[in-house]
Order: sequence, then C-alpha cells, then structure tokens
Amino acid sequence: MKMDFIPKINISDYNYELPEGKIVQFPLAERDESKLLVLKDGLIYEDVFKNIPELLPADSLVIFNETKVIRARILFQKESGATIELFCMEPVSPSRELQQAFQQKSGVGWECLVGNSKRWKAGVLTKRFSSNGVECRLSAVRNEKGDGSSKIRFKWEPAELSFSEVLIYSGIIPLPPYINRQATLKDAERYQTIFAREEGSVAAPTAGLHFTESVFRNLKKRGIETEKVILHVGAGTFKPVVTEKISEHEMHAEKIIIRAKTVKKILTMLELPIVAVGTTTMRTIESLYWFGVKSLVEKTYNPHIQIGQWDPYNPRYNCGISVRDSLTRVLEIIENNKAEYVGGETRLMIVPSYTFRIPGILITNFHQPQSTLLLLVSAFTGGSWEMAYQYALSHDFRFLSYGDACLFFKH
Repeated sequence: MKMDFIPKINISDYNYELPEGKIVQFPLAERDESKLLVLKDGLIYEDVFKNIPELLPADSLVIFNETKVIRARILFQKESGATIELFCMEPVSPSRELQQAFQQKSGVGWECLVGNSKRWKAGVLTKRFSSNGVECRLSAVRNEKGDGSSKIRFKWEPAELSFSEVLIYSGIIPLPPYINRQATLKDAERYQTIFAREEGSVAAPTAGLHFTESVFRNLKKRGIETEKVILHVGAGTFKPVVTEKISEHEMHAEKIIIRAKTVKKILTMLELPIVAVGTTTMRTIESLYWFGVKSLVEKTYNPHIQIGQWDPYNPRYNCGISVRDSLTRVLEIIENNKAEYVGGETRLMIVPSYTFRIPGILITNFHQPQSTLLLLVSAFTGGSWEMAYQYALSHDFRFLSYGDACLFFKH
C-alpha cells in the first residue's frame, strides 16, 4: 500500500542546544512555584505556575492523566558483587492486562530491560526485602533473551503478596536517564502527581507534577471543570529518534483508558476551551477522536482502541468526520458493550501538519531535542517552539522532567 500521506519531516530540523546545566536534577521544594512560559497569539511572557487558574479561560475543561508511576527498577546483588538491574516494562504472563498483573500472587512474567546483562549469564537472582516487618524473598529467572529486552519470571515468598506490593517494597522509582543520580525516598513522592491513581507508568506525566491542592482549589473557584483519563507511560517515551526521516521512526505503543463520563463531559463542552495537561493527555484525547472515526469508517463496534501512528494522516480516516459524531459513536460503543469505559493501545504520533481536534490549550514541560514530544509541541504551536525554547534558555528556565512548565495556546 502506498504511504504517500506520511509527513516528510527531517528530525534534524527539531534540534536545539540544551546545556547540561539547564537539565535540573532535583525538583523545587514547592510544586507550584515553577516558572511558567506562556505562548499566546505569537507573544511570549512568563509567570508562576500557581497563577495558572487565572491564566486559563474561566469556562475551561482541564483534563489530567491520572496514571501512577510504579517502582519499576529492581536491583539484585550477585554473590560476585555485580549489580543487575531489572526494569519492568510490561507484563507477559499470566496476563498482559496491567491491573491483573499487579494483583498476581506467587509469580508473574514481565518483559524487562536488563542492566549489566553481561554479568548475568545464567542462574537465579535473589533479593531479600521487608514488608510490614515480615522478611520476604524475591527471585528472578531469565526465560528468554530478546532484542534489547528479556522475559523474566519473578517468584516471591510469602506468596500471598501481590506483585504490586512486591514492587512497592523492593523496587525503586525509575527516574529518567537524564537525571544523573540515584532515586531518593523523596523522589517516591515528588516524581508522582498528587492525583495519581492507576498504577502502570514507568515515567511520570511531568506536566501534572506542578499541580497542588491550592491550584485545584483556585481552578474550582474560577468555575473551571476537570476530568481525568489514563495513559500509562512506557519506557519508549525516552526512546530517541535515531532515523533522519521521521517516517522511518517506530512509535511505541501505550495503554489508554477513557471513562464514559469523561467522553460525555467533553461532548457537552466542545464549544468551550479544553485544556490537555501534558502530551500524554493530549495523545489520549486525540486518540479517542480517531477511535470513533475508525469505528464509523470501518462500520464496527469493536470496543478495543487500536490507533496506529500514521492513522490520522491516512485519507481513509482523515475524511472530515466531526468530533461530535466521533465521540457520539464512542458512547454508543461503550453502551453496546455495557461498559463504563473504553481502553486499548495508541501509537499516535503527532507531528507538524497534524490538525488537533479537541484540546485548544496545552500545559507541558520542556522536552528533549529531536524527540517526538518536541514534534507534538511544534505541531500545536504552529512551529513557534523554537522561539519559545530560545526565550526559555535565555531567561533561566529549568528543563525536562523536574523543570519548569509551558502554557501553549493553539496556533
């Protein structure tokens, strides 16, 4: 099949010089004291994040990603003294469904990245930890070594512990690779949004890290409504674009869940400003639109979301279906399946030339050079990302996960 509709973009056009000193290693003591860069109607100014309720239209709908970061890094010490790190990416057996995998007892299989892999040629890794004063033992066996990752079988005692509890007591919060230090106890709280609810991410939806209870109270005072979706951030979010042509880059899949009540709320507020908190929320909401479109085009009521990275650029789907018709279809699917939500996977890749259907405002952090997240920002700002980033670099803004925030109004 001819793929002439795929945008022809060189990733080198989305590069900028990011000095190491601009990548902050620790968060501010107060979440909402971060600086805020505002880009609206081609003009840039700066503020403080705690003032964001006053900067948003009073009749807005703000949508958050309520995923929760799991303690995905487990360190094992071999008798030789070598440290082996297992980074849990996604469950393999007995269930690939995240919540079922977390509730498994006795044993579970996960796909993991293996750090210091050459020092673990065979055998069982063991680790002792304590759970509520009870001595516990975790073991790991490599069942299958793949290209870049391995299938690991975990077993533990006492067997009545869930895998979620095993991670809580034996795992470490997985800080991004550009934070060049070990995670501390403080990170377990600080690298988590205050509204995190559903376990499943190996990286935080960092735009949400700036929100505090005070900010939420002020949003409510302004009459601004809120809703939540779920996108579980995978390790692929840090996967660099290594191809010169973005058309050759393979976008990672991430699991998403959207409740019926959230779809209904968006439908009632389509004519009003809708705000996406973070690129993860943006990709989830836009994937929801394409899910409804694909159902209408393919004339199916399949409840499983499956969005390919280039689906929105394909004339078969990019055919002018309205947001209202698409979301109405989504609600029909939910009702037909007697469910309360829809879920599945998205590989949606948003690059310049993409037309945003639902959110008109984006709250986000600063992103790495030549990243898919920067491409999304460029698409949303109409290419003004470079002006905004150069302003931030010259005005002492802090970059990446623990850095400052941006408030972008759609170009």
